[in-house]
Amino acid sequence: MYNYTYDTQTGGILLNTSPMQFSKEPRPVYYQELDLLGFNQYWTYEKQDVFPYMWAEANKYYYFGRLAAQLKGGNLYTAPELDIKEELHEPLRPIDIEEMLGKNADFLQTLEQETVKKIYDIWKRRRFKQDIFYVAFSGGKDSVVLLDLVKKALPKDEFVVVFGDTQMEFPDTYDVVDKVEVQCAAEGIRFFRAKSHMDALESWRIFGPPSRVLRWCCSVHKSAPQVLKLREVLGKADYSGLAFVGIRAQESLRRSEYDFESDGMKQRGQQSANPILDWGSYEIWLHIYAHKLIINSTYKKGNARAGCLLCPMSPGKADYLRYVNYQQLIDEYISIIMDTSNRDISKEDCLCNCFWIARKNGISITTDIHYKERSESENLHIEVQEPRTDWKEWIKTLGDFYKIGDTFVVDAKEGQLQFQVNLTKNGYTVDLPLKYIKSSPSLGKFFRQVFRKSAYCLACRTCEVNCKNNCISFENGLKITNCIHCRECHAIPEGCLAFHSLRMPQGDGNMKGLNTFGTHGPKTEWLNDFFERKDDFLSDNQLGPVQKPFFRRFLKDARLIENEKTTDLAVKLSNLGWDGLTSLGILLANLAYNPQFKWYIENIKIGSSYDRKELEDIMLTAGITKRNSSAVLSDFKRIVQTPFGTTLNFGYVDSEGSFTRNKCQIGSPLVILYSLFKFAEACGGYYEFTVARLLNHDIESDGISPAQIFGIEEGELKTILQGLAASYPDFITLKFTHGLDTILLNRDKTAIEVLNLL
Repeated sequence: MYNYTYDTQTGGILLNTSPMQFSKEPRPVYYQELDLLGFNQYWTYEKQDVFPYMWAEANKYYYFGRLAAQLKGGNLYTAPELDIKEELHEPLRPIDIEEMLGKNADFLQTLEQETVKKIYDIWKRRRFKQDIFYVAFSGGKDSVVLLDLVKKALPKDEFVVVFGDTQMEFPDTYDVVDKVEVQCAAEGIRFFRAKSHMDALESWRIFGPPSRVLRWCCSVHKSAPQVLKLREVLGKADYSGLAFVGIRAQESLRRSEYDFESDGMKQRGQQSANPILDWGSYEIWLHIYAHKLIINSTYKKGNARAGCLLCPMSPGKADYLRYVNYQQLIDEYISIIMDTSNRDISKEDCLCNCFWIARKNGISITTDIHYKERSESENLHIEVQEPRTDWKEWIKTLGDFYKIGDTFVVDAKEGQLQFQVNLTKNGYTVDLPLKYIKSSPSLGKFFRQVFRKSAYCLACRTCEVNCKNNCISFENGLKITNCIHCRECHAIPEGCLAFHSLRMPQGDGNMKGLNTFGTHGPKTEWLNDFFERKDDFLSDNQLGPVQKPFFRRFLKDARLIENEKTTDLAVKLSNLGWDGLTSLGILLANLAYNPQFKWYIENIKIGSSYDRKELEDIMLTAGITKRNSSAVLSDFKRIVQTPFGTTLNFGYVDSEGSFTRNKCQIGSPLVILYSLFKFAEACGGYYEFTVARLLNHDIESDGISPAQIFGIEEGELKTILQGLAASYPDFITLKFTHGLDTILLNRDKTAIEVLNLL
């Protein structure tokens, strides 16, 4: 809502109305955090936790408006290094909270009034359309403020509070929840706790540890229990609820694209409102201090967010402080990671390398295989071992089901399926003629999912939650009745969260073909020879018989050759000088879509150093053989010895064998424009997107953002985009709505046409 500066008089925050560029999410720093990080070796301060001493923005610490210290590095196991910027010989002075609040009183009053009005307006508009309004309470600072605002806006009997207990919360969070529950009871506000019937630790064992891709925990332990609790409260499965959620745009790039009001992001068919979407963390803290709201002690211990004990989404310093504060509880989850791994790993591997967060399937963990499938001549053949649920229940979700002789028949809306099921010693086999799948691929997908559910279902109840018609029940075993075949229970990754987490990839994993250069990555002399002789090089060169196909693959993916002829791009870059920054940038934009280069870009973070084993572990976890992973890393070393590394600054391998990818040099903004069109075309014509989308690298996409390819940060990216929009309005324009920077590419232009501007 507002911008901020630091007040040199109070040590606090001063709000102002100047345009907000980018918030670093400042938060107050108490003595506990200073002690844990070792600041007590440099500064003196009273051990009181009533008032904070300074503010932190990411890894920077500001004391009365001055940068006093900065942190470097750090992981779950290792403390970050302290870089003291100011000695501060006098004892630290606490922030003057009362004076700070006085200086910001008018801003805070306006902020509160506007937000309360938004909450009231949405309730008034939708009160007769919703069965229930509820505050999604987490015990963190944002939900504490949200609840306070909803209390001010609505009658106490017009909403309830629901705490989603993942069973993995910080102990300090449970303390807050207990206190808030007592407060709500005293005020006549109904308060409910929603918790999965599955034990959190046990679910880690049977699903496998969650990862950045396999986030089954959010559905099993958060979304599903909340829906089930509200169904219980209302006595109906197809209720319409509106959740007030404490999401803020400045928390993350993904959340910056949320709307104030929308369909529920995590609960199908439900509505959500985000009243504090535009609030900054500094406004949250000012509101907390102004109204003397409960503060979760985890913030005083240095944790920027109150979340789960061990989360694959939050590495770095946050992990270290979390581990120091809650080591005994976190070690229980670390033990499960070690116990379920099918490789010999140490606790330090889990804590430092964090290889487990990259898991994409079940290949790296110890698990029984319950489902296999293959195509045999004219049939799809499925083998199920030790099924956990009855396939005859799940098949009801496809259509009417019956048997004629030895043949099972399903009459689905897409058509009919006829298949055979034969019992085996520990399960059964299924044979379905491929002609049915060819005539209706979507029905074939659902058919496979029926048997994946049968093989792996752990009764997590996510399917039950997706079914608004109350057709699925796991009480006393799986039962599906009166199914209307809406297929909502299939709207889950791979049809089943357990199968998705534990599935075994076919062949060399789901990244088969990653090793595209076979230890024969390009050399500078090869590139010089190619650009000098072009077509003559293709027919006559000094490369060996093994090297030739790999270098041709490089040239092809760089768009330098096509159909055994050099391309117009090769000629253009030759004239420009192939080893100049602009030419190298264009080549990298093309090569980013080569599987091997794409892996480097997506897995080697800018500015971080990795030892060889660490990167091999990441590939092994993704199902890549040791031989192929070794080749991929050997090629990286060769690539960065060419001008891609020495001029463009793509990366380097040091004398100790550590691998690093760098922020690249940008020779011309047209390189970025070209990359944007490549991104749009790869995404199937995605010509309108936000800056936040380009900076969010967690979204699975066929296109690769130039920000990720070249390592560009937000400020520089915006500057480049503004320059491009001014210089090339026929290709790109920008618009600003709701604080978001939206990029519009001309659909009538192409990446190839951008090259004509060079």
